[in-house]
Amino acid sequence: MLNLSELKQLTVFADCGTLSKASEALHISQPTLTRSMKHVEETFGVPLFNRGKNKLTLNETGLLAVEYARKLLSEEQHALEQVQAFDQKLHTIAVESCAPAPLWTLLPLLSAHFPQKTISSSLVEIPVIIDHVLSGKCEIGILPFSINNPPPFADQKPFPAGIQSLSCIPFLREELSVCIPKDQAMAQCESLTFAQLNGFNCLLRSQIGFWNELCSKKMPASKFLVQEDDFAFRELVRASSLPCFTTNLASDGGILHGRNIIPITDPEANVSYHLLFPARKKEYLFLAGKSGE
Repeated sequence: MLNLSELKQLTVFADCGTLSKASEALHISQPTLTRSMKHVEETFGVPLFNRGKNKLTLNETGLLAVEYARKLLSEEQHALEQVQAFDQKLHTIAVESCAPAPLWTLLPLLSAHFPQKTISSSLVEIPVIIDHVLSGKCEIGILPFSINNPPPFADQKPFPAGIQSLSCIPFLREELSVCIPKDQAMAQCESLTFAQLNGFNCLLRSQIGFWNELCSKKMPASKFLVQEDDFAFRELVRASSLPCFTTNLASDGGILHGRNIIPITDPEANVSYHLLFPARKKEYLFLAGKSGE
């Protein structure tokens, strides 16, 4: 029977070219490596080496054996990775969200309810979330609408086959507002629309999921000063007269002092997040209505 450890030694010998260099690379003695090569040859049952005075080289058959050895070792590594990934998946709840805010509520709920599991999360585009829940790459997806009744403005392509196998439950709402310095004329408005804001340059955080795309789409004449660093964003909000955005779920940490918070009335600015997961995962049904609202 082929020994994977000895096959590894065979490939190292092929790479190094000599027994001395290979034994040094493998941190084993040269006599031990010589015995391994002899055993590999016996296992294949055909000559693999050309033997000269104080020299061992691979013959043509030996070179072919090395190719197959590399394939077997690659398959071994693949098998190890797949089994380890499967075991990790059994102990991990992967969550993908279209925006960060619902994660702030969902992740603590999952951690409390499933203390034995690791909770992972990432921000992902909406079509990818649906595909990943369907394929099993993630267990829970967060969408800004229900797949059972998507709003007209969702601009969602036809759902992929198999969507009926997923459950979709309401979770919480997020409502977008614009924050305008009190000394500006628009700050006196009771509400605003994207159309009214279109053309005004604004501050915007990065990594806010679909909100980035929505603002750009609804305000094409505006330019956005997007900030990745939270400290830089906060300092700009304090020092700048540019409008910025917040929601009912965001914590401003006092940086909006001196600004009026004005709700945006467009339907797209007021979303109902829904949780998407395989229908067989009934253990997640408890999350319906658990948002704290």
